[in-house]
Amino acid sequence: MTKTNPDVSFVIAAFNAADTIARAIDSALAQEDVEVEVIVVDDASPDDTAAIVAALADPRIRLLRLPANRGPGGARNAGLDAARGEWIAILDADDTVRPARLARMIASARRESADIAVDNLEVLNLDGRRERMFVDATLEKAPILTLAAFIESNVLFRATYNFGYMKPIFERQFLEQKQLRFRQDIRIGEDYILLASALAEGGRCVVDPSAGYRYHIRKGSISRVLELRHVDAMIATDADFLSTHAIDAGAMAMQRKRSRSLFEARAFLQLVEHIKSRSLGSAVKTALSSPRALRHLRMPIAARLRRLVAPLSRLKPATMTVAAERSTSGKSPHTKKG
Repeated sequence: MTKTNPDVSFVIAAFNAADTIARAIDSALAQEDVEVEVIVVDDASPDDTAAIVAALADPRIRLLRLPANRGPGGARNAGLDAARGEWIAILDADDTVRPARLARMIASARRESADIAVDNLEVLNLDGRRERMFVDATLEKAPILTLAAFIESNVLFRATYNFGYMKPIFERQFLEQKQLRFRQDIRIGEDYILLASALAEGGRCVVDPSAGYRYHIRKGSISRVLELRHVDAMIATDADFLSTHAIDAGAMAMQRKRSRSLFEARAFLQLVEHIKSRSLGSAVKTALSSPRALRHLRMPIAARLRRLVAPLSRLKPATMTVAAERSTSGKSPHTKKG
């Protein structure tokens, strides 16, 4: 008997992804022991992204072309609305997945009666090195991802990688019942707030320590430049999250740590801008109002900015130096990113 709907709907938001989109699609179609559909949402790309996808002769591929750029959250929501699979898997247009990933994650989720599953990531570096993003033992110690642990991992200035890098799969029925979608009004942190909201809504998330998602580092994939407005948007989004969801004491304690780190990041960025513009009076005022921001000047500003930008905007390491040292902003593509 032929199934009406596929097991998995891959949602790929693509903007100017002509050089990587076919590779991403091929990896999704190569999934073993599950039926898939691949929904590519072209976010008004001016390059040949849509043409390349349209030329791929496979009935499992569906191309949605947006008339105007909606950003990563808006593009992914268009894909979610069109999805028919039992499970939703988000795949970035410049990354790939291993063939056994979805079958393994779905099996893990079903064993634990989970609505969400996350796994480790394999980082493919420019020099050919391959490494796991998270130490296996770290993930093995916590087979179920809690909201408190997830928020704690996303406290700024703590590590290059955090759990916000993870690419969860969601049971589509759960997303529909809880009316969960990506935030379209933010360009940084939309992944984080969706998973946090799902966990706050009672979603059970199983952790698979295997590395099934392949995170490709590409030369020249310049993406976002972190600005005060990005941090302000995250502060506002976190406030909205807290007003919308009731969270337990443990998660609230971690949220207070994250909130402090966001305000510390805001003060640090202000301090850097004052130093760049040689506004000594403003720099002193900022330092006095937020003494914790001063401690980050103990290391070179560019190095500290790279440590800050990485977990916030999820830039690939090869692009962090450029992004951290630029003070102008450009249009945000969907490839690495955040």
